[in-house]
Amino acid sequence: MIIDISHHQAPKDIDYDKLAKEVDLVIIRTQYGSRLIDRHYKTHHEQFQSRGVPTAAYAWVRGVSISDMEKEATDFYNRTKSFKPTFWFLDVEEKSMANMRAGVDAYLQKLRALGAEHVGVYIGHHVYKKFNIDTSAFDAVWIPHYGRNDGTLNSKPKFPCDIHQYTDRGRLAGYRSYLDLNRLIDKRKLSFFTKNNKQEMQTNMHEQSTYQVVTNVGAYLTADDARKGRKRKGTVSKGTYYIFNESAGMINLTRSKGKPGSWINPAQNQRPTTQDANQSFYRVKKGDTLAYIAQTYGTSVARLVKLNQIKNPDYIQAGQRLRIK
Repeated sequence: MIIDISHHQAPKDIDYDKLAKEVDLVIIRTQYGSRLIDRHYKTHHEQFQSRGVPTAAYAWVRGVSISDMEKEATDFYNRTKSFKPTFWFLDVEEKSMANMRAGVDAYLQKLRALGAEHVGVYIGHHVYKKFNIDTSAFDAVWIPHYGRNDGTLNSKPKFPCDIHQYTDRGRLAGYRSYLDLNRLIDKRKLSFFTKNNKQEMQTNMHEQSTYQVVTNVGAYLTADDARKGRKRKGTVSKGTYYIFNESAGMINLTRSKGKPGSWINPAQNQRPTTQDANQSFYRVKKGDTLAYIAQTYGTSVARLVKLNQIKNPDYIQAGQRLRIK
């Protein structure tokens, strides 16, 4: 089972534990053109990869010239490369320039020059002939064709392809609304689309190293939340953990080897010195929260709010000087 998602499938509506068990590959949108960046693409990559599900990426193509196509390709690559997607797909459904064949080719060549190894193309069934894309230049072709579009497989594209998107009204456990469902239709096996990412994740899961937490640190749902110090969901207490995953300098720690845990910011994992413990003031560092500071220095958030006359306890700035006693 292959699904493709974007920020229209909000994380708050997804039970990642359940949905991850239903799917073999998730293709995640990075952008719509260059200007509209998908709001949840980072979270989707992190959540599915942390559960052992390989992820690929796609971008809706909107370039109006050759140079614009190359700019879109560059933005797509730079925004997505840290997640090491198994495949990069160009979503071609809109006539954004007169010669779409030349524009898409420029996008493809730029993406390959930047380092994308496996690149595919998604082409709207209704524009396949009109755009006349050189599909032979791509590593895979993905085509939507829905038939009755009732969530079941009851159609086949008229054109050759490797992946067939057969409905946008599919249902799977773990998501409360409709999903795009896809199947492999040609001779290629799933491993062709997942191999590199799957092998790397399995290697990481089987060779997990340990990590020592020396002071209570904030626990977060995603690496991005840990980096920004927002939406804290709890505390990772002192002790020894397995490293399940790493992203953008943040670390996912778990007690159960092979299962995802919580994300932390390692910058917070510093045992206070005797001098620190006795001091009366604290200089806020990037990623700090009042809860973390309170735990570290044996006080409470309410006490810090009162001592520093803080109006919004969820908002403190790096460099800010706080009284802690």
